[in-house]
This record gives sequence, C-alpha cells and structure tokens, in this order.
Amino acid sequence: MAAEQHDDAVAPPEAEVNLAIHRPHSARIYDYFLDGTTNFPADREAAGHALAVFPQAPAAARANRAFMHRATRALAQSGVTQFLDIGTGIPTSPNLHEVAQRIEPRARIVYADNDPIVLTHAQALLRSSPEGRTAYVQADVRDPGALLDRVRATDVLDFSRPIALSLVALLHFVPDGAHEIAATLKGALSARGSALVISHFTPDYAPQYAAGIEKVYRDNGNPVRARPRHEFADFFTGWDLLDPGITSTPRWRPEPDTKPVTDAEASCLAAVAVRP
Repeated sequence: MAAEQHDDAVAPPEAEVNLAIHRPHSARIYDYFLDGTTNFPADREAAGHALAVFPQAPAAARANRAFMHRATRALAQSGVTQFLDIGTGIPTSPNLHEVAQRIEPRARIVYADNDPIVLTHAQALLRSSPEGRTAYVQADVRDPGALLDRVRATDVLDFSRPIALSLVALLHFVPDGAHEIAATLKGALSARGSALVISHFTPDYAPQYAAGIEKVYRDNGNPVRARPRHEFADFFTGWDLLDPGITSTPRWRPEPDTKPVTDAEASCLAAVAVRP
C-alpha cells in the first residue's frame, strides 16, 4: 500500500484534541533537547530547569535516539518485519519506520503516543515505503489493554508473528506499575522471536543528577523515576538478552567513528531482548 493511501491509518482520538501547550510535556521537552521546533514556552522553560541540574540532557537525548536507530537496524537485519513503538514522541527523521524500511521495505510499524500534538504531526509517521505500512494511534501506555486494542484495530500488525516492541525513554515516566505494564505488553507478543527494546533513565552512572531531574520533572507535572540496573533488568524477565546485554545507551553496539558520549552524560540503561 502506498504511503498516500495511509490517511485512514491514524486512529482518531475519542475526544476533541486539546494540545494543552501551556503545560510542559515530556515529548516536547525531548524535542527541544534534540533541537526540534515542535515545543512551546512552557516546554522550553521546563527544559531550562532540567538543564540547570543536568547540563548533559541534550547529549543524553541524542545518545538515546541513536540507540533506537541501532536497535531497530539490528532487529530488521535479523528478520523482524513488525514494530510497535510506544512513546513515539515528536516525529524526527529518520523515524523508526524509515530505519526499518531501509532494510526491509515490507516492514510494518504502529506508533502510539499520548501527547495530542504528536497526533497533529502523525502524517510524518505514515510515509511508508510502498511495500510496507505504518499507522498511528493516540493511546497511553498506562492503560496497556486499551492501547493494545487500538493497535489491533489498525490491522497493521499480525500478533501471531514476531513483533518488536520499542519502549525507548518511556518507562521512567511511569513511576508506579511500570513492570506490570511491561509484563502486559510482553504477554501480548506471544510469537517466538518477538523483541523488546528499552532505554531508561538511571542513577547508576551519575547519581548526583538523578534526584534533581526527578524533582524538575515532578514539579512540571511529568513525574520521572530513575531506576537502577536491577530494576531495569526485571523488565526483561523470561526473555533472552542480545549482546552486549544491559549497558548504557551509547555502549549498545556503537558504530565506529561516532562522537563518544560517556555513561554519565547518557545516564540511560539500554538493552534488547527476544522471546525464546
């Protein structure tokens, strides 16, 4: 199906869209750190507070984005052709489907996010290769059952076949119940060879920054919980970690000749695992 035929692949929200640009949102703060343009004064003010306690935030955001690209390429090269990206954020090319479809043009991708402004930019996520397909759903990971229902309703992904679930820089925005949510999502991916891609803010590398970041995001209405390695590892229970296992975002299969980012600058754990 050609990209121009995918307008109906945007699942409509259940209520009138309220962009709430007077309140900061984590996706738009992240966009600011990536030098994007889809952010507003409230987001930039919150980002400024974050930079005051963690000046490395832009480097961390870039390292996280690069990890997503490498993990997606690795899975596409291994034969995975279906991807579910939750916590998509503001579209920034290359998006996940662009990375995957450069390797496998037939790849199918569903994006999900709870920020209404992402919905307004969703067409950028639907520029699929003619052989593949993409869709976007407005949904919140904190209600994984409803999210999965909306994903299934797009009829883009075949849940009887392997799906790679991307939860990149998302679960630290779920202070409570994140492991239960991950378990629900993993449970829906019943096909052997399904994959789980996670990156997560951690206090392990630079503990002096963690409390400050948690306070800044809590004060602006986007509570964050930094998790240490053992809590991060619990997300992958029952699945097989791919090499190099759990590490920092810049150390997961780094590419040669890339600008080095230290563990402290990244302050994020990363790993990819597959269902045995």
